Amino acid sequence: MLETTAPAPPDAILGLTEAYKADPDPRKINLGVGVYKDAAGKTPVLDAVKGAEHHLLGAQTSKSYMPIDGAPAYGKAVRQLMFGADSPAIAQGRAATANTPGGTGALRIAGEYLRKNHPEATIRMSEPTWANHPAIFEAAGVPIKTYPYFDKATNGLAFDAMLGALRQVPGGDVVLLHGCCHNPTGVDPTAEQWQTIAEVLAERDVLPLIDFAYQGFAEGLDEDAAGLRAVMGKCDEVLICSSFSKNFGLYCDRVGALTVVTGSVEITAAVHSQVKAAIRRVYSNPPAHGAAIVSTILEDPALTEQWKGELATMRDRINSMRTLFTTKLDDRGVRLSPDGNGFIARQRGMFSFSGLNKDQVAKLRDEHSIYIVGSGRINVAGITADNVDHLCDAIAEVTR
Repeated sequence: MLETTAPAPPDAILGLTEAYKADPDPRKINLGVGVYKDAAGKTPVLDAVKGAEHHLLGAQTSKSYMPIDGAPAYGKAVRQLMFGADSPAIAQGRAATANTPGGTGALRIAGEYLRKNHPEATIRMSEPTWANHPAIFEAAGVPIKTYPYFDKATNGLAFDAMLGALRQVPGGDVVLLHGCCHNPTGVDPTAEQWQTIAEVLAERDVLPLIDFAYQGFAEGLDEDAAGLRAVMGKCDEVLICSSFSKNFGLYCDRVGALTVVTGSVEITAAVHSQVKAAIRRVYSNPPAHGAAIVSTILEDPALTEQWKGELATMRDRINSMRTLFTTKLDDRGVRLSPDGNGFIARQRGMFSFSGLNKDQVAKLRDEHSIYIVGSGRINVAGITADNVDHLCDAIAEVTR
């Protein structure tokens, strides 16, 4: 039976890393997979993480199973970081959190919850969105539709088109939003636009599902939570899928969370119980180590401040690479849009929707050993002072 199984195609993003590793060219650059890299091109372990792990190594007394939804201390830390310590949802007990294997695990459990408890609901996601979003919800059996998001003409937000589409969403449907650092475009709504989006969602009585994977990578921890908090200010019910892969550098530890917010303690408890039932069906219990690192850091003022400093360093490096990339393209007379390259510096987070087409991306890979997702999405965090000239020379050649 098994011998009849056809091979699956390589993953559009992770498959790039496999090709990159096999490439013998010493000039090769991997700008595909979304991991942070420092000025030396390495993905570091944060010193705050090492400090927390040192503490945990001495304090741990058991490797027994975690509760289905994880440790309460972790859930508390997640909610306070996202909502702020003075959040009404926290004070009133209207939010509950489950520890999940990464943000991807949170999204899949959200899909499982929706399919079982709201089978009539369709989930609406931005066009474009993270490449894995459709696959996750399709696998969970949740119908999918899209709404406009990216304006190719301006390399910005197609705000009017987005609002027009959201105003047509039937009540009871789900709208997936990127809380900040939109993947793949790097284009986020302004604070004022978030308020308008939140008002429309509340008027339509739809359920916002916020993918919040990059808090702290755009402007700052509180600044990056402004959209999420705006939605919570208008909508009684919100699902939030969050991740600590990026801002704590815990990629391989798979640290995520699914947080439920509703209008009452009783409804939150009921929904959370269904979330736990879905977790039990899918993976039973969450991994403990990464979540313990996060809660240890956020419970210790000294480690928290150390982590915030390291997060600021990562954020500042990414933003400086945006500026350097723009300058180097300008120096070569390359214009990735009719209005120039300024959009790259205006975008936020790890990614830039560069405007490079599939043929140009293929030439960058085949002729220059530069690996970029077929959509033209570039991981800006993979750019360094050492590789930016090769990158910009190659882009100049393939766009000439």
